[in-house]
Amino acid sequence: MTTTSLRPAPPATAPFGSTLLSFVLTAVLVSGQLYIVIPLLPDMAATWGTVPGELTWLVTAFGAGYGVGFLIFGPLSDRFGRRRLVLAGLPLAALATALVAAAPSPEAALVLRAVQGLAVATFPPAGLAYLAERIEPRRRAVAISAVTGAFLASAVLLQVLAQLLVDTTGWRGLFLISGAALALSGLGLRATMLPGTPQAPTGGGLLAAYRPLPELLRDRPLLARYAASVVVLTGFVAVYTGLQLYGVTPSSGELLALRAAGLPAMIAVPLLMPWFGRVAPVTRAAVMLAGGALVLAAAALTGAAGPGLVLLLAVYAVAITAGLPSLNESISARAGRSRGTALALFSFSLAVGGSAGPQVAALFSGFTPLLYALAAAMGLSALAVALVSGRGGVPV
Repeated sequence: MTTTSLRPAPPATAPFGSTLLSFVLTAVLVSGQLYIVIPLLPDMAATWGTVPGELTWLVTAFGAGYGVGFLIFGPLSDRFGRRRLVLAGLPLAALATALVAAAPSPEAALVLRAVQGLAVATFPPAGLAYLAERIEPRRRAVAISAVTGAFLASAVLLQVLAQLLVDTTGWRGLFLISGAALALSGLGLRATMLPGTPQAPTGGGLLAAYRPLPELLRDRPLLARYAASVVVLTGFVAVYTGLQLYGVTPSSGELLALRAAGLPAMIAVPLLMPWFGRVAPVTRAAVMLAGGALVLAAAALTGAAGPGLVLLLAVYAVAITAGLPSLNESISARAGRSRGTALALFSFSLAVGGSAGPQVAALFSGFTPLLYALAAAMGLSALAVALVSGRGGVPV
């Protein structure tokens, strides 16, 4: 028997088109559950006799469950396989989402939103790791960028959809629709994902799946990238929450335009990834973070409104949509065999940012001070990612 025959066969390559379509649609639905509440806050407040500001915790509760779920399920996907975990989690996510529609009070909704977040957390870390392993290398950056862009685009798409439909369906109807859509997305993934080959157990039982966590958390370049991920999504969610809370525009049509401003960028950036991919992921991430900070500072300094603010938010979306996949790529490359666990920490960082965003937005006296603070945080994050790049000065 030759030495070559002892080596494990490489994993089969996934079909690009069908995989990308099913993953993008699922990413929009999964991540969009974090944001769908934002435009529903006035209607939910009217139902329960409270004020919208008191219900921002519904976003935070989902994000808390989402983040904890990443830490639980990401390492388990390394151990038991990506497909198995995703196909077990999405039916539970569909049920939990539908149950939110039945919440009789804000307190019950908080608990159900946390459960919903926990259930949908089976998809992002396992899904991103699956793409890194199963998509052929020359198309991998495009696939990861498209799915990461879909996670971000969901912030716009689900908010716009909710704003357009809430008068017809009510806020409870929107959660029922979301539950049904998640169930269908699970069927789509069952048809497209290839059977997985989990890693061989190394002893220690189930807890062995979590052994890589301490080492990953001691890695300074990874810590800088995780911290940057928190800052990026905190700012992203805080900006859109601030648009709702601070009455940046009195017109619902203008508010819709502001929410939709980033969509063209979120569609265009994945198409540009073959060109962006010529730049090292760490360098690309630092540049995009710095660019996003400058855009937010410009919006605050000029007091932009109307078309000017729409344009600046579109440019901001470019920076976010290109920056987060770059962080993702650099984390995945550095983690090696612990890719699922490392990407679970990345997803956890995003969930922390998404959860903190509404609370951060509510801390300020207006939209302009919020933008200045977010610009400063994003600029510092860009600097940290650039300075702590890897071993021996090599961006890894």
